Amino acid sequence: MSLAKNPEKLKLQLRSLPDKPGVYQFLNEEEKIIYIGKAINLRKRVTSYFNRDSSQPGKIMVMVKRIAHIRHVVVDTEVDALLLENNLIKKYQPRYNVMLKDDKTFPWICITREPFPRIFSTRKVVRDGSRYFGPYASVKMMNTLLDLVRQLFQYRTCRLNLNEENIAAGKFKVCLEYHLGNCLGPCEGLQSEADYLETIEQIAEILKGNLNTVMQQLKGLMATYAREFSFEKAQVVKEKLELLEKYQAKSMVVNAAVNNVDVFSVVSDEDFGYVNFLKVVNGAIVQSHTVELKKRLEEEDSHLLEMAITDIRQRFESNAREMIVPLEPEMQLPDVRYTVPQRGDKKKLLELSQRNAKYYRLEKRKQKELVDPRRHTLRILEKMQKDLGLKQLPEHIECFDNSNTQGSYPVAAMVVFRDARPSNREYRLYNIRTVEGPDDFASMEEVVHRRYKRLLDEKLPLPQLVVVDGGKGQLSAGVSALDKLGLRSKIAIIGIAKRLEEIYFPGDSIPVFIDKKSETLKIIQHLRDEAHRFGITHHRKRRQKGSLKSELMDIKGIGEKTGIRLLKKFKSVQGIKEASMEELALEVGMARAEILKGYFGDLKK
Repeated sequence: MSLAKNPEKLKLQLRSLPDKPGVYQFLNEEEKIIYIGKAINLRKRVTSYFNRDSSQPGKIMVMVKRIAHIRHVVVDTEVDALLLENNLIKKYQPRYNVMLKDDKTFPWICITREPFPRIFSTRKVVRDGSRYFGPYASVKMMNTLLDLVRQLFQYRTCRLNLNEENIAAGKFKVCLEYHLGNCLGPCEGLQSEADYLETIEQIAEILKGNLNTVMQQLKGLMATYAREFSFEKAQVVKEKLELLEKYQAKSMVVNAAVNNVDVFSVVSDEDFGYVNFLKVVNGAIVQSHTVELKKRLEEEDSHLLEMAITDIRQRFESNAREMIVPLEPEMQLPDVRYTVPQRGDKKKLLELSQRNAKYYRLEKRKQKELVDPRRHTLRILEKMQKDLGLKQLPEHIECFDNSNTQGSYPVAAMVVFRDARPSNREYRLYNIRTVEGPDDFASMEEVVHRRYKRLLDEKLPLPQLVVVDGGKGQLSAGVSALDKLGLRSKIAIIGIAKRLEEIYFPGDSIPVFIDKKSETLKIIQHLRDEAHRFGITHHRKRRQKGSLKSELMDIKGIGEKTGIRLLKKFKSVQGIKEASMEELALEVGMARAEILKGYFGDLKK
């Protein structure tokens, strides 16, 4: 057990932790909260931090060294722990916790808590008892909803204080909205509060996505008016129904059997996680929202998903009894069933949610790059420098790859990346000169030596990093070439092995495994794949040319162009041998046809 700060005090605190669900807080020497977490079993969860070995993420090890004090709160259930953790993280925003990006920029629709409630859009959420619907990633969607309810229902848009005393005292007069038929005049007592609140509840149901509930109410009202022979009123209700049906038709309908379901998906990279939420009511997607989470301790997708679910369900006041998810969270919510679909409509919904999360991530990246492309590049290079322990920023990287067929036609390719992007005009190809047979190590040493001897001779800038495609053997060959040129201390060099994407460093027989989501590994893989693609293309051309030369170019009077023409026509050397004199003459002329027939005839003798 490794306890860096106040070890005796921490040991006592660990022993006193209960085997119950709760929330724990890690504090540093300044008594500042640096991390907040939840646990089904407080003792097991908190103790696990201090039992971690060196293979665990470095960020967690750094955090543990800063813990000077532990606090905990015992709660009754896992759900209580989940909610308390979420609220405390928002309140204290500890350094090492996932940071859920705030949605202050997104608009909401507000229904106020006052006599004759008002309805309007806002970007500011005030916890005064008012109801908020959203947030809406699309302002257009929000305005469409507001236009819909405005056409369907009559409610006030003024800011008057419509309490009983003011109305009874006759302080207000109806405005133009009343005369236009958009308001029923509650300010003069022309509409009762109970009738007005009934309208507001119907609007709330629409904002929640429960269109069917409102439509059933309107159908009942229309039938009542028809029975009373109030056909004009029935026609007004009918028009409202048609408007609702038209709006519902524009929603993405999945399957009417999929009702009141929340869909969550998560995608992540090295630094951020993105969780998408879809709300499905009566087979239609009525809400979509994506949140961005900043990673602090290399959190896994399950952790990000769990945190986002808690926050989003609170924010959207969701009471869905079923959640469609890509993986089942550790914490269980009461009366909620998790579904990890393998096929069918629910699987399609999950895939749609995942696409939304990926598009959101892509959009965020593009925005960051557009705002400051150099800053984005610098961040990637600094990450590479840190991951690979480089002395210099790897602005200029070169990668080598060998290609041969059982030692025949050996070639090598060298590609160049500048600022983490390919620099195609600087790519180079090498035909191996000094190596006989299939010897990848010797071939690698030759091309690395030739490349940097030339740069030295021509006084050209050297790269900060060299990558060789291969494991320990290829890396040793590259190191040997740099040693002979006296460049070992000036250029960093690593090797990447294909099978498990292992990274080898000089003098270290144990490879390093970089996080598969890391931008560092993705750039190294891109370098390796580019070098392989570039080299294999050249190798194929050499092999084809060599094969042609060995079969046809030995014939005096038959050149390369003639040989290619013959192979295109007759498909193979055997086809050329079996062709008649007339067929050959038609293709390359009588003189060359006679040369070919004479040569192949002599071979038979």
